[in-house]
Order: sequence, then structure tokens, then C-alpha cells
Amino acid sequence: MKYTILWKPILKLVLREFFIAILLLLSVSILIFSILKLAPGDPLHIFINIQTQNPEEIAAIKREFGLDRSIAVQYLSWLNNLIHGNFGNSFRTGRPVFGELIKVGVNTLILTIGSMIVTLLIAIPIAVISSLRRCPFLSWGLTLFAYILSSLPVFWLGYIAIYIFTKKFNLFPFLSAGAASGFRINWIYFLLPIIVLGIGNGSISEIIRHMRAQLERVLSEDYIKAAKAKGASIWRHSFKEGILIPVTTMIAAKIPFILGGAVVVEQVFNWPGMGRLAWQAALDRDYPVIMGITIFAAVVVHLGRLSQTIVFAFVNPQTSEKGEAA
Repeated sequence: MKYTILWKPILKLVLREFFIAILLLLSVSILIFSILKLAPGDPLHIFINIQTQNPEEIAAIKREFGLDRSIAVQYLSWLNNLIHGNFGNSFRTGRPVFGELIKVGVNTLILTIGSMIVTLLIAIPIAVISSLRRCPFLSWGLTLFAYILSSLPVFWLGYIAIYIFTKKFNLFPFLSAGAASGFRINWIYFLLPIIVLGIGNGSISEIIRHMRAQLERVLSEDYIKAAKAKGASIWRHSFKEGILIPVTTMIAAKIPFILGGAVVVEQVFNWPGMGRLAWQAALDRDYPVIMGITIFAAVVVHLGRLSQTIVFAFVNPQTSEKGEAA
């Protein structure tokens, strides 16, 4: 009965978030599609400059890509294909966009998830030490160090890391263009970009500040003091509200910034991820690829928000039920 009661609000929240996600994706797709179509330049310039200036052939290319129709018709056609699982074909390569996204999306997910782990491995211990206030000088020094790390531009940090660890001491190999073109990549190539993005995404100081404030609040609660007086583990009692919820909240809030940092890191390290693909697609005005990446990014961001909602519901299902009733 307990688990039945627990799963009911969670199921309601998931269904609600699903409908919100549909509306979000629809709104984002309309906005990005309109911006792409109204922006100066179009993919025809790539073909016209290279292949032909013949008006008949230009018209044929327009018909082939569906660029001769109105913006509304083009969007509805793209949306209809998306509903049927077809993201279209790339203007530049002619290959299916979905296959391209899967190929580079795995690399980007590994890069972003790995960088989140690095960020948390640095931020959580510092936040815990700071919240205990047992060693003010150590707490102050670690916090200052974390703020300095968060202030470093990720592109600058990437170039410095390449120079020191790759060029100077040859500790990490650099991803060459040939290796970047393949799908199977040695795991060691991931290490340096993951560390750079984990340190330079600007999230360390914010996670420390937010988590320290929540831990200090929770550790001052009466039930924590009672648990400490009984000799029970205060960390077991304070884990949900003092660590799990703050970490989940910050991760969900920082996903867009980490994805944005991944674009820079992938450019710096020549990493075959979605950021480099988006950059190339923007240069080529490759609308299907840009739209596919936009949908993928919106889904990832909303999944982060959904995970936060589910964690809240698990920690306090009664609050979720009240929220639904309200």
C-alpha cells in the first residue's frame, strides 16, 4: 500500500511533464524554425557557388529540398516527418539526420555526464566541509579555490590544458581529425575534455553555495540534533534534504549551461560531438540538422527537469500530492 501511494503522485507528475514537454518542443521548434528561415543566407548558396548559376537548376534544387514552399508549409512538412520518426536528411551530406545525431550524441552525452561527475566530485566535498565549520581556514581556502576555478573561461582552460598535458608533458593524446571521424574512440581521449568541461562549466561555485546553504539549514533542524544526541548517523538523516535535493536541483538547472560549454570544448579539442555538428550545420545553413539538434537539446533539458521532479516526489510524496491538488 505504501508503494502504491508513492507511485500515484509520481505517475501524475510524469504524465503532466510529458504534456508539458510536448508543448515545449512544439514551441521551441516553431521559434527556431522561424528564426532559421528569417535569418539572412540559405543553404542554396553552398550549391550555387560550387555547382551552377543556372536559374532552372537553382529552381530544381529548391524543389528537391522543399525550399520553394512557404515557411508554414515547410514547417508542417517537417513536423509531420518528425511525428513519424523522420528527422529528414542533411543538406550537406545527404545522410539521415537521426543517424548523425545518434553517432555524435553518444559522444556528447559521455562528455557532459562525465563533466557533471567531475563537478560534483569537487563541489560536494567542499560544500560538506564548509557546512560543518570545523576548519574555517580550510573551508575558506577550498571555497576560494572553487570560485577561482569557476571564473576561468572554458576555452582558455582548454587551450592551457592542451598545452600543458598534451604538448608539454605528453600525458594525454590529442584527438586528431582522423580519429575524430571514427565512431569508436579510445576512452583516454575523453579524459582531458571531461576534466576541462567539469572544471570550467561555471557550476562548481554555484553548487557549493547552494548545497552549503541547504546543508547548514538541515543540520540545524531539531530532528538532526535529536539524531545526533541518540548517536545516529546525521548524514543518513540529512542526505535527502541536505544533499540529494540540492544536487538534483543544481544539475537540472545547469544542464543548458553544460551543453553550451560542451560546444566550446568540442571545438577546442576537435571532439566529434553534437556541438561541433551544430557549429558546422550553422555555417552550412543545414536546417534539418539544426532542428534535430534543437529537439535533442530540448529533450535532454526537460529530462533533467523531470528527474528533479521525480526526486522531489520520492523524497516527499505528500508535497507532490498537495501540489497536484492545488
